[in-house]
Amino acid sequence: MHQCTPFSNSTTLESNKSDKRMGAVQLFCALVVASGVTFTQTRLTKKFVDFKAFLTDLFQSSLCAGITVLHLILDNGPTHAPKQLATWLTTLELSFEVRLYWLPTYASWLDQVEIIFSKVQRDVLTPSDFASTVALERTLQAYFVDLNQHPKPIEWTYTKTKLLAKFGEPPPIQLAA
Repeated sequence: MHQCTPFSNSTTLESNKSDKRMGAVQLFCALVVASGVTFTQTRLTKKFVDFKAFLTDLFQSSLCAGITVLHLILDNGPTHAPKQLATWLTTLELSFEVRLYWLPTYASWLDQVEIIFSKVQRDVLTPSDFASTVALERTLQAYFVDLNQHPKPIEWTYTKTKLLAKFGEPPPIQLAA
């Protein structure tokens, strides 16, 4: 265990030379908003090919069995490849329709899966001391197995009234003729 000394303006911050970065793990997560159930996978890279593999596994999972429409809410990050995803989806022979919803830039707070990522940060990743990426992956897998044993839907408490109180009424939309 390493002793940490609080940083102050009069001290120089140095990293412990015995600390060694063990690598990174990328977490992909789908959230069933109505139930709170998650579908997760970890990968070593965060590329569109990884996202496609994650979606393929999601589409084949029991979460998609018997559905008629799957709503995917995504940010415009490069991993989601906004220009390629819709085309790729049309090449799949799915038994259900996939509807894509792209969040505006800087609006990821509207995506409820971000609440799951925040919980993972607090519950699992802090402090971030794992012996290896394999240990981190196992810890994440165990966390989500436990989470899915007692899923709870996220209660969205931010209302239109709160939004208007904070920012005011939006200006009327004027259409050009």
